Amino acid sequence: MFPQDSDNEHPGPRAEAEPEAPAGRRPVDAHGAEPYDFRAQRLFVEADLAEGAEIRLDRERAHYVGDVIRLGVGEALHLFNGRDGEWRARRQPGGKREVVLLCEALLRAQAAPADLDYVFAPLKHARLDYMVQKAVEMGAGRLVPVLTRHTQVTRVNLERMRANVIEAAEQCGILAVPEVRDPVPLERWLAALEPGRTLVFCDEAARPAEGLAALDAAVRGPLAVLVGPEGGFSDLERRAIAAKGGAIVLSLGPRILRADTAAIAALAMVEAARARFAG
Repeated sequence: MFPQDSDNEHPGPRAEAEPEAPAGRRPVDAHGAEPYDFRAQRLFVEADLAEGAEIRLDRERAHYVGDVIRLGVGEALHLFNGRDGEWRARRQPGGKREVVLLCEALLRAQAAPADLDYVFAPLKHARLDYMVQKAVEMGAGRLVPVLTRHTQVTRVNLERMRANVIEAAEQCGILAVPEVRDPVPLERWLAALEPGRTLVFCDEAARPAEGLAALDAAVRGPLAVLVGPEGGFSDLERRAIAAKGGAIVLSLGPRILRADTAAIAALAMVEAARARFAG
């Protein structure tokens, strides 16, 4: 749940739009007697969530709830699983090392995952942890590692990546947990890119401000944002990317960025373009 080598701290959860709750559940929203508590601890669980459901935490999560945040019997936190929305759950009496939580009320109905793929060349441990966490916070719906000629590492710890995804989702307030894909060679990923998904190629050789207008026009549909390794793409890879029809070449500014910084810059530009479209 919490990778050992990551020292990053996260801001508290941010607000999301509150969709209408499904029939038969009791939503609690800003118009009711109990507004959403943005300071509440959030915890991801695999179990199904519903009113009256009792959730018995596994050993790792029980230790976190009982010994780290020291949630007492009768105290509440928020649970989510990426499927059933977010629920207020209260700790029940149990055994000495047992943590049992009772789902009381639906706080937010489930949101659809963002249709945004973040495609990247894997990095070494601590920097990959950081990049994955920030990509989740910046709205990526899927994380897709691709292997390129200049990729720094070829073996990717997918369980570690998923743990970082969950930790970031708990901290930043999202409901849909981003998917982590298996690594694939860049050429294979390009060949399998589905029609209708716009490729946004973050090119260090692009002219400043190149691609901004095209990005504004494309954000209403599904996107795949591609950031390469710190050694850049090879000439052959650049030709393969250019051969994909409709790809947007996007500049991330006048400076050469590290790959983990480029992730934040690229996804922030997408988020800003979507805000302009929504506004």
